[in-house]
Amino acid sequence: MRLLLIEDDRLIAQSVYAALTAIGNTVDVVATYAAASNALARDHFDLWLLDLGLPDGCGLDLLAARRSAGETTPVLILTSRDDIDDRVRGLDLGADDYLAKPFSLAELEARVRALLRRSQQRLDNRLSLGVISVDSVHGTASVNDELLELPRRELRLLEGLLLYAERTVPRETLERRLFGFDEVGPNALEVYISRLRKRLAGSGVAIRTLRGLGYRIERDSSPMN
Repeated sequence: MRLLLIEDDRLIAQSVYAALTAIGNTVDVVATYAAASNALARDHFDLWLLDLGLPDGCGLDLLAARRSAGETTPVLILTSRDDIDDRVRGLDLGADDYLAKPFSLAELEARVRALLRRSQQRLDNRLSLGVISVDSVHGTASVNDELLELPRRELRLLEGLLLYAERTVPRETLERRLFGFDEVGPNALEVYISRLRKRLAGSGVAIRTLRGLGYRIERDSSPMN
């Protein structure tokens, strides 16, 4: 999944980044209200984690502005504030969950998984199509319940395609999921698509290229090996 972490405490940001990327997420980190507002205006995220005490503004004001603009992405508030009024206001403004600092990284991971499941209307942490499956808890992929060893970016690519199974995913959406805000070459995505296609050969699932539109993972009529 692609997550946006809005946190100005460098140590907390580093810890959260390490924990959430280790389980297969792409995490973009910003430390100010302005940077967060710009990121949310130009990109789509599956979830954002929001600190309230930002150096150039209040996280609650950012939340209110994005909800007023029609933003429906799940939001998990992270804050050291323990005032019940802040918690109530955050939830009333549209936050989906609230975690007070200091917090357990294991609890943070569990809350992130729960919010993603809820937003995608899933009952568990698996994304599947045919015999292909990705487990977002363990950061693993499988074919016919047998582990498929994938490098991290190929795993993220497969997850991104399965989120839109049998629907077209725009190229830009997949690039952001794999590379975040990093600069990428014009053929970088095609390299990963090609590698993943080879790994899925004979699985009954194929990745189609739709020129000018994007990519789609779908069931394939070719026989399995």
